[in-house]
This record gives sequence, C-alpha cells and structure tokens, in this order.
Amino acid sequence: MFRYAICNETYQDWPFENALSHAKEAGYDAIEIAPFTLASTAYDVTDKMRGKIREEIVDAELEVVGLHWLLAKTEGFYLTTPDDDVRRRTSDYFCELARLCRDLGGSIMVLGSPQQRNLLPGVSESEAMRLAADCIRRAMPTLEQCDITLALEPLGPAEGDFLNTAEKGMELMDLIDSPNCKIHLDVKAMSAEEKPIPQIIRETAPNIAHFHANDPNKRGPGMGDVDFVPIFQSLKEVGYDGWVSVEVFDYEPGIESLVKDSIAYMRQCESAVV
Repeated sequence: MFRYAICNETYQDWPFENALSHAKEAGYDAIEIAPFTLASTAYDVTDKMRGKIREEIVDAELEVVGLHWLLAKTEGFYLTTPDDDVRRRTSDYFCELARLCRDLGGSIMVLGSPQQRNLLPGVSESEAMRLAADCIRRAMPTLEQCDITLALEPLGPAEGDFLNTAEKGMELMDLIDSPNCKIHLDVKAMSAEEKPIPQIIRETAPNIAHFHANDPNKRGPGMGDVDFVPIFQSLKEVGYDGWVSVEVFDYEPGIESLVKDSIAYMRQCESAVV
C-alpha cells in the first residue's frame, strides 16, 4: 500500500554506500537526502559529485525521494526577512537546490528549516506570510522547469513560531499559487496541533506531496505513544500514494534499531488497515 523511504542523516557517520545498502536490505525503497550531509551548500556539490552520488543510489537499487533540511547548517539565507537582498539570495539558493534534487533523481524538496523562517522582531505573521510567498514565488519557475515539487512543512511550536499548523501551510501554498507547491505532513509536528492527525490528513488532501513518519519523542514510528494505524487508515482513505519517509532526531536507540524497527512497525500497522 505504501512506499517507504528513510532520511540519510539517520545513518550519521556511516559511509554513504554502506547506508544505502543497509536501507535496501532493511526493506526501504528510497532515500531522502539532507544537503548538509553532502557538502556545506548545494553550490559545493559539483557535477562530478552529483553523478557519483546518483550512480551509487542506482547501484543500490534505491530511488531518491528528494531533499529535506534545505537550509540547515547554511548561512545568509532567510525566508521571512524584510531584507530583499537576503530573500533574493534565498530564492536563488532554492533554485540551486532544485537543480541538485533533479540531478540526484529526486522530485520533492521539503521546506522546513525553522531557524531560517522564524518571525523576526517587528515582523508580524501576516507580513511574514507575504515575505515567504515572495521569496518562494521567485524560485518556482526553476522548480517547475526541473519538475520539482516544493513541499511546505508546518512545524510545531517547539521548533519555531511560523507556519505551526497544516492550515497555515495551506494558506502559504495558496499565496504562492503554483502547481509545484504543495504540503508536507510530519507526524511529530501534527501531534502538536489541537486537531487529531487523521482530521489534518483529510483536510489537507489532495495537496499532500510528502509524509514523514516519526513520534513526538523524536524517535521512529512505533517507538513512542502514537498509534499509526488510524494515520495509515486516513492516508489510504484520501488516496495518498507518495512516500512515507522515516525521519528521526533522537539516535539513542542506535541506528540499526531506528532503521529496522521503524519499518517493521509501519508494515505491522499497514497490515491492520482495512
């Protein structure tokens, strides 16, 4: 029913080829890539490097979901700043990320990066919405040309103070007004909303471009209190046919457990969906 992927930073300091082979062996069909694991910026990932990475992924018989953590560990980029030059640089960087995503064989870019979008002093939420839409709209022609979908990621208040709900994500999506701009849903983030997760899924469909599986405790699915059966039931009911990708933030259980136990639990929940 679902196609499972895993974020490559889960493997921390493992050699890239080893991570790919392990993910394939564990039963995942695709890898999702954080650009900071490749180089300091997307500009630093040369054509030769892109070709080698793509070749390694193909050799591992995996697909590429795309990119996430788009602005993590970078400097000089900001989504909601009134500084037009900074927003222009950020927009230009999204264009380069789109080219990187395309070159690696991906089709989705998940835009979370709360530290580069939180409200700045004197900037209201409505003004931040306008500024973010302006920044992203400038990049959308390149994303459309590269056939890349930008998936806006609402995040809970523990991560930041802008775009905290799926409803706000939809509002920004409407302002951007591009067929290549959709919504990304994350279980950890949705758990912070007042609405039940199945309701959020139903209200956000059919604009869901991508989905992250995790738990509010920052570990993998099945490693906390969230029951994924009703979540998967809702995804099935709305006809979601994209990737379900494991993203974790707490590595204490160990890489082997995070990788293998997560997919085992998801398959168990999938088998319970009617």
